[in-house]
Amino acid sequence: MSNLDGRRVLVTGGAGFIGSQLVTTLLDTTGAAHVRVLDSLATGTLENLAHLHVHVEDDRLQVRVGDVVSDADEALEDVDVVFHLACLGVRHSLHDPMGNHRANAEGSLVLLQSALHRDVDRFVHVSSSEVYGTAQYAPMDELHPTHPETVYGGGKLAGEAYARAHWRTYGMPVVVARPFNTYGPRSHFEGDSGEVIPRSIVRALCGLPALVFGDGEQSRDFTHVRDTAAGLVALAECDAAVGETLNLGSGSEVSINDLATLVARVVGLEGPAATHLDARPGDVRRLIVDDSRMRSLTGWRASVDFAEGVEELVAWFRTRPQSPEEMLARIEDRNWVPA
Repeated sequence: MSNLDGRRVLVTGGAGFIGSQLVTTLLDTTGAAHVRVLDSLATGTLENLAHLHVHVEDDRLQVRVGDVVSDADEALEDVDVVFHLACLGVRHSLHDPMGNHRANAEGSLVLLQSALHRDVDRFVHVSSSEVYGTAQYAPMDELHPTHPETVYGGGKLAGEAYARAHWRTYGMPVVVARPFNTYGPRSHFEGDSGEVIPRSIVRALCGLPALVFGDGEQSRDFTHVRDTAAGLVALAECDAAVGETLNLGSGSEVSINDLATLVARVVGLEGPAATHLDARPGDVRRLIVDDSRMRSLTGWRASVDFAEGVEELVAWFRTRPQSPEEMLARIEDRNWVPA
């Protein structure tokens, strides 16, 4: 039996990549009575929730198009549990730092204040491993220094600091999650939200090598989106996690060069796996998680093997209604500069 049984849940950013998987997990594996999505559709899409149409019909799912800054209080009406994922991404922050700050930092504070006044039972604030910057030691536990390298990372750090302040000042039942790099179905390849794994897969399906910025020896801790969503649910269900800041990751380190090689092998790309370009600004050099605190409190651990997850994602992209060439046209190679 889940602690979410019979609860009314709000997921901000619920039409996004991770958010839509979290909504799916909530509806499929918990007894949540009702899940409400609030999403501005700046990066999310209603298509990401289309597979859940039956839950719209049975009134377990409601989708509202709106912004956390202007629409938070109304969206929180009759809500017991909040998962706050709404944000704008790393590359967006490089060309629109003020807009990124408003969405990520100011939006978090507005939502926290509204949730406090609505007296919610649990608030799961979803931050990011980007708050750490490049690893100063590895693996990285929650006591690792926070030196974000982008406004995105700074805004995420501000948002989680506001969340912790609400716990310490008001006793609001908050938990802060720091997911490491998440991948999987519905991940972004397009525009300034585009991430390295889906971008590389789309390029490979078009017979093109991955674009690697810099020497490609920068590394990431890639975690499958189903594992990330399950971890967020585990935090909402764990009373001992209230007031804590906890890492979610796989504990496996993968270089971007090795990622490009894996994608090329899975797709069957002939020729070089990668084309190297100049390093991009604000690129974290190394990330790898120590999630022992998360595991000890909740029992959660990542379970999807990385190579199998990439194979699954390639298969998912092959089933898209758009052709690889149509998807390629939506990729911005230098997606940290204004379009």
